[in-house]
Amino acid sequence: MALFCAGGEIGRRARLRGVWGNPCGFKSHPAHYSSEHNSSGGRTILPGIRFSYQINKEIPMNKPKKIQVSASILCADFTRLKEEIHKCEQAGVDILHVDVMDGHFVPNITVGSLIVKAIRPLTRLPIDTHLMIEHPEDYIDDFCQAGADIVSVHAECYGPLKKDCRKYGQYPKEVESIDPERAGKDIQKIKNHGKKAHMVISPGTPLCVDALLNDLDGVLIMSVNPGFAKQKFMPSVLPKIQQLRSCFQGDIEVDGGINDVTAPEVIKAGANILATASYFFGAGNPKDAVKSLKGILASG
Repeated sequence: MALFCAGGEIGRRARLRGVWGNPCGFKSHPAHYSSEHNSSGGRTILPGIRFSYQINKEIPMNKPKKIQVSASILCADFTRLKEEIHKCEQAGVDILHVDVMDGHFVPNITVGSLIVKAIRPLTRLPIDTHLMIEHPEDYIDDFCQAGADIVSVHAECYGPLKKDCRKYGQYPKEVESIDPERAGKDIQKIKNHGKKAHMVISPGTPLCVDALLNDLDGVLIMSVNPGFAKQKFMPSVLPKIQQLRSCFQGDIEVDGGINDVTAPEVIKAGANILATASYFFGAGNPKDAVKSLKGILASG
């Protein structure tokens, strides 16, 4: 049973801050915890365990965040990877995005920590490792030690999978809720390495990370189902981005089908990091492609 009563350092700080007040109004799943409100403004999670909370109804977002472009090397030419990374730098890319797939969480297999270790000496750009893998807890140390600056783990690894995606070969993996204690331990593991921790949410998974927002550096909203390149952008994720931005001041990244047509919508919704793959690496002039994405906020 997943209880909204996290342990460890993150859980301790979360309880002190009262993040269980659900400041974003995210969807919670009653099958995975039990609670009852009381007249004094607290909430009883289990008999004998009670705390007070304060709901933050509105977080002011006075200054728009700087738009950053993250280039996924999944669409790079791996026979010329050094040159492709230099092309990213020269074009004004802000982050290198490494899509890690294990053939279980998603159907494809891509790269591991060995590639991260190989490219780390080639660039000063931050490396974001997007772990589309089962049991990320077993590999977080490896990717941090290899040189990743950001480790992005999927929410779907921390909750009961929906009925139609529980078996091997059933995709995409989706959940209705997560266990914040399990997820919190991995977030803390990432931070213990001095790295940034991001949580990834697939299109069919609702916003279910409210208990963790104060400990996350960013949230990556997938606008395609994970596991494949060159998919079409799903506009249905735009309300999810808007809802998250209304209560989260960290980075919001959007990954999947991002180009000069779809980027204005996700920026308007509240995203500030645009992950792009084929749009950048397939561009005739990559520098102009990056410039067009970064200029959307100013032109809008």
